[in-house]
Amino acid sequence: MKITSARVIVTCPGRNFVTLKIEVEGGLTGIGDATLNGRELAVVSYLEDHVCPALIGKDARRIEDIWQFLYRGAYWRRGPVTMRAIAAVDVALWDIKAKAAGMPLYDLLGGKSRERIMVYGHANGADIDATVEAVGQYIAMGYKAIRAQTGIPGVKDAYGVGRGTLFYEPADAALPSVTGWDTRKALNTVPRLFEKLRDTYGFDHHLLHDGHHRYTPQEAAHLGKLLEPYQLFWLEDCTPAENQEAFKLVRQHTTTPLAVGEVFNTIWDCKDLIQNQLIDYIRTTIVGAGGVTHLRRIADLAALYQVRTGCHGATDLSPVTMGTALHFDSWVPNFGIQEYMRHTPETDAVFPHDYRFEDGHMIVGERPGHGVEIDEELAAKYPYKPMQLPVARLEDGTMWNW
Repeated sequence: MKITSARVIVTCPGRNFVTLKIEVEGGLTGIGDATLNGRELAVVSYLEDHVCPALIGKDARRIEDIWQFLYRGAYWRRGPVTMRAIAAVDVALWDIKAKAAGMPLYDLLGGKSRERIMVYGHANGADIDATVEAVGQYIAMGYKAIRAQTGIPGVKDAYGVGRGTLFYEPADAALPSVTGWDTRKALNTVPRLFEKLRDTYGFDHHLLHDGHHRYTPQEAAHLGKLLEPYQLFWLEDCTPAENQEAFKLVRQHTTTPLAVGEVFNTIWDCKDLIQNQLIDYIRTTIVGAGGVTHLRRIADLAALYQVRTGCHGATDLSPVTMGTALHFDSWVPNFGIQEYMRHTPETDAVFPHDYRFEDGHMIVGERPGHGVEIDEELAAKYPYKPMQLPVARLEDGTMWNW
């Protein structure tokens, strides 16, 4: 099963996706996702100039050895560009191996641990009332878990309030647009949102909220304490995770469950948070953390400390990552929840897949491999479009964490 070709496909059916397609002797192919929102061309360059040429002639069955070659063999290792390139190769190789075995990927990983995968959707609105209404719409669609974000009075373009409902996409311009932030106004608004949500819908549904790295440790601890009466499933990215000691302060002051990790790239980014039991859910992704091979190691470490998975699943990850994540979620023993932001019909057409949503859960497909393909002819009709994520500034103009 020597690799005969490895090539990159870039398409923009509403947003940009970077896909790696690997072919082996005999014509069997597999695809992997390498998308890095707003930095797609950096990954394309790394793949085309450094990774793809090195793959030709290698045995596609030796997934672990190829992973180590790409990781240890790169002196300048880690980082989002390198790890997404590795993830694309890794996922494509797992896809090929599962197809060669005639198995769905979850069977190759060890078989199912569950029959369905609970997911959460994104409800948002310009104000509290609009968000409450949006949460009701998600409940009507069958969701058991909903992330709720609201506009903040006096804050320009508050995080999480999208331009659409089901297909929220924050990357919006060739150069970063500027949004606003004010922590005091957020602390006065967010608890009122969840108070109204519980008053309106009761406590039968899981509610989640994303702080998106906006709060200092003390502010995050305060927010977690204020949200305790509303029994959140989790508070996500409550404070920037570069300083992992900060989570000790948050943990000391609130019992609200904490989730973090969508921007993490390796096990080293989350090792201390997990070992010190400072988080409850780890949100690293298939594409962000070097593929199935490396995410399995993170999940196994997390399981030792009763930390569960809650993989990032926004629209900046292609259906290839979603399909692979659902196979991973089906297998992983310490599963918690899966984020699920719906892709546009155009994206679904470019990436035909066999997973489906049903009664608040995703049902994984049964086709050999990860169950996602790419229609290259259709993909070619959507050329790359420069799009970047916004930035955030405080009212006095100070740069803040978007």
